Amino acid sequence: MQEIKQEIKQEENKQIVTVETRDWSNPSPAGLVAYAVACYCFFAVFTGKVDAPALPLLGCWLVGGFTIQIVVGIVDLKNRNIAGGNLFLFFSGFFMLTGGLEMFLKYRAIADGTPIDTRLDGYAWLVLFLIVLLWTPAFCKRFNMLSIVVIVLDVALPLIAFADMGVISKSPSLIIAAWCLLISGTLGIYVASAIVVNGTFGKKIYPGL
Repeated sequence: MQEIKQEIKQEENKQIVTVETRDWSNPSPAGLVAYAVACYCFFAVFTGKVDAPALPLLGCWLVGGFTIQIVVGIVDLKNRNIAGGNLFLFFSGFFMLTGGLEMFLKYRAIADGTPIDTRLDGYAWLVLFLIVLLWTPAFCKRFNMLSIVVIVLDVALPLIAFADMGVISKSPSLIIAAWCLLISGTLGIYVASAIVVNGTFGKKIYPGL
């Protein structure tokens, strides 16, 4: 009987510790903001609204976008967002980091008069285009504004790729690509805003998602 009382007392003295785990919030809006900044900057470059001395500044903005998108990609993958997570992850590496570093390299080459064969970039852009194109159905499973962001990007990427490869003339193709990027980036701003505002209020304030 005494042993039973001791066991009951020991059970009462035990502390029950509960650990509450919460999923991370959706980081996609930050990644879309970085994407929109890059799209707007490339629009300025491709349409000739800025000159070569602006390239180092573009490089800085792209490197900044890299730091955002790599975090977004990892968190999205943690949240089991296979499409968005992988897209942001390779965008952070190639579209942002590689693109940003190339801006510094290209500006230095222009200043020193050193020729660079940028046709290689076209082949890299071609891979990115094919990947985004083939992944597009994953973003159209539930058709919304984000689907249009990706579809418009599908138009811009091959124009950039083939122009860099020298297959098509840069003059009209990059202008068309620039406007596609501007449209895609603007839609990205809207999607980012809708996710944040709708998520904060817990209801649909901005339609389209």
